Formats: sequence, structure tokens, C-alpha cells
Amino acid sequence: MKLVDTGFTAQEIRDKVNTYMIETYERFDFLAESAKDQYMYDEEGNPYLDFYAGIAVNSVGNCNEKVVEAVQEQAATLMQTFNYPYTIPQALLAEKICTSIGMDKIFFQNSGTEANEAMIKLARKYGVEHYGPHKYHIVTASMGFHGRTFGSMSATGQPDNGCQIGFGPMTDGFSYAEFNHLEAFKSACTENTIAIMVEPVQGEGGVHPATMEFMKGLREFCDEKGMLLLLDEVQTGWCRTGAIMSYMNYGVKPDIVSMAKALGGGMPIGAVCATADVARAFDAGSHGSTFGGHPVCCAAALAAVGELLERDLAGNAREIGAYFTEELKKLPHVKEVRGQGLLVGVEFDDTVSAPKVKHACIDRHLLVTAIGDHIIRMVPPLTVTREDCDRAYEILREAAG
Repeated sequence: MKLVDTGFTAQEIRDKVNTYMIETYERFDFLAESAKDQYMYDEEGNPYLDFYAGIAVNSVGNCNEKVVEAVQEQAATLMQTFNYPYTIPQALLAEKICTSIGMDKIFFQNSGTEANEAMIKLARKYGVEHYGPHKYHIVTASMGFHGRTFGSMSATGQPDNGCQIGFGPMTDGFSYAEFNHLEAFKSACTENTIAIMVEPVQGEGGVHPATMEFMKGLREFCDEKGMLLLLDEVQTGWCRTGAIMSYMNYGVKPDIVSMAKALGGGMPIGAVCATADVARAFDAGSHGSTFGGHPVCCAAALAAVGELLERDLAGNAREIGAYFTEELKKLPHVKEVRGQGLLVGVEFDDTVSAPKVKHACIDRHLLVTAIGDHIIRMVPPLTVTREDCDRAYEILREAAG
């Protein structure tokens, strides 16, 4: 809907948000009226180079034509049924995902945090059924991030960093260990531990990729102890890191993996995939979702996954991500550049404020986000070019001063 069609001014729209919404977001000072490919446009038609991509969602580009067409066609045909009848887009998407990433079974959810909730529930139920009621404990990584519902929030290893503050006691059964420290994870496991749960790249934790030694070590340790390896690929999944799923960069396979964000091409969808043995822990009535596997969202996801795979956007993420990373190292005051593919973090030294850099970038029509005091994170559409990255670099250089 165009602003002119509403009969309201941009300021009146802002006022409505400020009046009626429970506000937990730091708003950008513009109205996002439309978006296409690598750009978002404000109410005056000004383009913003979008290296935020809806927080790693719009990986096939903003308003990808094939995704939009799939949404329109499905919405006009069958919008919602719940999960008792079979539906065509759900069946086709389930097959496409499982065969593309080498997993056996899938369960659809509505978001990343819901996918992680399902992963936690599935792991615990598997543990209780196979080993007894004591086998429910899960070890996660310090500074990891798994979502904002109670199970995923409790799994998030940032108790002093805002996510958990003010919400009372967390869900029991989680311990945290230092990321990329294999011995710390081994020490945190007890006779009650059923699983280890990590992100292959910590996004909200500062863009820290897992080392090869750490990831392979976790897989070997879980196999040795009869535990499950749970990988949160809500942000890293679907070509973001230069492979279809980030775990493929390490040559390991999880027992359960969660996904969301890029999967829907802009529509809300999440999922968990599991091995056949683990998936059997979910039986009739043990888990469910009214909107999970929504026909319109599944149709969008099927189109998005097709675009990601057919256009080899994982390959583009590898190539352009490597180029962009090297360029970013030339920025003033850079302490370190980290990432995997087109999940990129720039850590500045103590003389540079990341929040100030973020706002200076927005003023120059580049959308990025800040993590803490000194880290800028970028997750652009996987369709970006070297020229896009060169433009982003120049704006960052000006913003960092």
C-alpha cells in the first residue's frame, strides 16, 4: 500500500505507531514504503542499500518476483487449512528441504524461536523416552542466541545481556559453556545431558564462527556419549554462509537442525529437521501448530528455496563474502573482521561507537545493525554484487571516520 493511498502523512503513520503499539524497537527515522532487490525505499522514494535484509530474511532479494507470484497464486487458491488435510505446497516443500540438506523428517513452525522451541522439545522427549525422566539437560553456548520465547530464551547464554532480564526464573535444564571451547562443553555435560545446542556462527553474540575443531569435536563427543547435536541455523541456514546449511561447511550432520529467516523469502516460516530415529519421539498430539506449514508461507518458501538453489546463491555468498571481508579490513579503526559467507561482522577498536556508525550509515542510506558497543553486523541479500559491497564499504568508511 502506497502512502498516498492511505490519506495519511508519514508523520501521522509514525504517530499511530507511537500511540498504539507497545514499542520495544529502536525505530529507524524513516517510513519503509516499498522494497526491491537490494534496496528499500522510504516515503519519498529515496533508496536505502539494504545490508540488513529483514535480519537475514530477504536472501533472494526484497520482493523477489517468483516469491511474490507464488504468494499471490496460493493466497487466491487456498489460504489456510490447519494440518489435517494434505496440502500441495507443504508436501513439495517438505520433500525439497529434506532432500536438499540430507535430513529425513521435517516439522513446520512460524518463526525461528518456535523452531528452536520444537527442537528443544523433541530432544527432551527423545531423551526421556530412551533413557528416562532424568535425561533432559541441554548444554548451550555462552553468548549464543536462540530466541525470545521461554524455552529458547532459557537456552540463550546471555543472562546478563538483556534478553532474560526481568522475566523471572528461566526454564530449568540448561547450562552454558564457552563457545569454541570443546573441553568446556564436555565439562558442562552431566549424566542428565541429552544434547548440545549451538549456532554454527554466533550472530547476536558478535559474529563468531565455530572452528572446525570445535564443530567436529562436538559431533564426535555426542556420538561417544549417546547425546544429540542440535544446530540452530535460524540465521545461518539457506545459503547465507556459503553452503546450503552452515553445518555443510564443517562436514558434520546434526541430529536436529532448526531454520527460519531466509527460508520463507520474506514470509514467516520456521522448521526443524531431524533424523528418522529422533523424529519418532514426536507422535500424535505431542506437538502442534495452528499456522505451522501455512499453505501461503510454504508456497513462498518453495519459491525462495528454488531461487537459492537454482541461482547458486551459496556460491555468490562465498565469492562476494570473501571479497567484502577483505575490503572491510581496510576500514579505519578496525580491530577484526569475522564471519562466514555473507554473514559479516566488523569489530572496531574502542575509539569507534558501533551505534553511532550504524546511525551514520542510515543517514547515508545504508542499513546495517550494531551489536554491543563496537560491532557492526551485515546480512545483505545474497544477490548483492561487488559494486553493492563497494558502495557499502565507502559509506562505512565515512561513518567510521
